[in-house]
Amino acid sequence: MASSSSEAGAVAASASTTERRGIPGAQFVEDVETYLNQSGLDVNSALSFLQERLQQYKLVEMKLLAQQRDLQAKIPDIEKCLDVVATLQAKKGTGEPLIADFEVSEGMYSQARIEDAESVCLWLGANVMLEYSCEEATDLLQKNLDNAKASLEVLVTDLLFLRDQVTITQVTIARVYNWDVHQKRRMREAAITEEES
Repeated sequence: MASSSSEAGAVAASASTTERRGIPGAQFVEDVETYLNQSGLDVNSALSFLQERLQQYKLVEMKLLAQQRDLQAKIPDIEKCLDVVATLQAKKGTGEPLIADFEVSEGMYSQARIEDAESVCLWLGANVMLEYSCEEATDLLQKNLDNAKASLEVLVTDLLFLRDQVTITQVTIARVYNWDVHQKRRMREAAITEEES
């Protein structure tokens, strides 16, 4: 069974027309009988291979959706940080202090009076915080925002490609299954016709 599954994988891999970032393209099966003959598989092995491929697609989809959720949560945070740095720069040199409420920990806030901030501290993650000038912080945050948006666009495109592959695989599974049911029905009808004659 494992060897027939790997044979089907080799046939599908050689016949797949597209691949996107490591996601193999699904092969649409126009003629089930030709597909089975070329792959050297019986119906059960082909269905098993297709189901396995479908599960792989679903697993990749779950991972991509998790990455998409992370990026969608990260982008507003970066934009908020950019707004804060821009506000600090706008207040700089006016002599007017900035009164800000900030979150100390979850659900606990404090008030700060900020006068002419020359630099800001950015949380980089992994328990690392660095101090940047306001200009450097704006540049870094803008670069991070652009990268996050570009990554999100790529993820959305990957998800669309993946959903197409899932649909093609599901249709192929249905086609192979229906072809098998039709073949069994024809064999049964032929056997009944032989018995009657």
